[in-house]
Amino acid sequence: MSEIFVYGVSGETLSTACLRQLTACVAVVVSKRFAPLLPADSPRRIAIAPVDEMLSQVAESLKTGDVTVLASGDPLFFGIGRRLVDRFGTGGITFFPAVSAMQLACARFKLPWDDLPFLSLHGRSKDDLAGSILPHRKVMLFTDHRNSPDRIAAALLQTLRHYGDERRLATIRVQVAENLGTDGEKLTSGSLENIARTRFGPLNMMLVEQDLPPADQPVFGLREQEIAHSRGLITKDEVRAVILHSLRLPRRGVFWDVGGGSGSISLEAAGVAPGLSIYTIEKKQEGRDNIRKNIVRYNRWSIHLVSGEAPDVLAPLPDPDRIFIGGSGGRLPEIITDCTARLKAGGIMVASAVLASTAQLAPQLMRENRLAVRCTTLQVSRREDCGQTMRQLNPITLVIGRKILEDNDNG
Repeated sequence: MSEIFVYGVSGETLSTACLRQLTACVAVVVSKRFAPLLPADSPRRIAIAPVDEMLSQVAESLKTGDVTVLASGDPLFFGIGRRLVDRFGTGGITFFPAVSAMQLACARFKLPWDDLPFLSLHGRSKDDLAGSILPHRKVMLFTDHRNSPDRIAAALLQTLRHYGDERRLATIRVQVAENLGTDGEKLTSGSLENIARTRFGPLNMMLVEQDLPPADQPVFGLREQEIAHSRGLITKDEVRAVILHSLRLPRRGVFWDVGGGSGSISLEAAGVAPGLSIYTIEKKQEGRDNIRKNIVRYNRWSIHLVSGEAPDVLAPLPDPDRIFIGGSGGRLPEIITDCTARLKAGGIMVASAVLASTAQLAPQLMRENRLAVRCTTLQVSRREDCGQTMRQLNPITLVIGRKILEDNDNG
């Protein structure tokens, strides 16, 4: 039975074992970067990209003999190894890893990496960069041509300036390692501003470090007095807990917080599900100022503040998996109709209603838009220090709609 032998390459030479294996195989998978390292009598070459086409050619070649694959560093660490195992399984494939680019970068930066998070930015949207990078005290980034170090630094710089986080701007340190293990190896250190003005080669690793306050903030359970808000306009603690439970937030995806107010729902959602991309829509300047303060204070950079009024500003946003409607400005019919149209199949929409008229209208609108609907009314009573005096808060009705999957009309 034919086998696949995957050799990691670090530097500008092939190992003796790899050269010996090349003489016994019928084809070799190689990138343009490593093609010059092959001997003149090497077997038939298969381009490593596009990957799907490469996998098909490898499958065909295995009918006549073994195949060798040349890959950068450790093929099973953000490399081609995953795709090979997914396609061919583990039975007929052997890996010979070399030192990875990450290991070389950490060695050059003299940085222990047993506690270092790694993040691949291949294909990641610019909008998600701050939310992916800024929560970490230190993080190593695998960049690509789209998310290069200068563009990453520029995006972080723009975000921090937009939210007025001057303290963090002053503490972030960046290091970039280019062309590791080659004669063109180069190390660059600097601030976000310096890195944003520098151009780098395509083969690089990027380290971002910063001084963060102690991580003693709760993942969930912020209190009203801990969240910047104005004139008591904030979703009360107990109600916020039920809203988040009703939303059944996924680990990843898109969440719209329509009529964000202080941003309390978004803040808690970002803590519970840091992989979510959260878009908080708020039309009032006072509310947006509070949301900015809260994002900076609680390091919740997965929240994107959208200025304006729904549904007018919803069109450019990515389709949501979850929606919370905390305020409508008298435009609830438009908002629910537009939100339902954009909500992904199986997605959940929750609307809070203080007024009895809203509590009657919201479920009607959701049903008209073919959502499966249920309602919950909350009456919260508080006794400070468990004393005798009971203080009742205004009742809140939560209208919860789920977009029924097309092949499941029974919900």
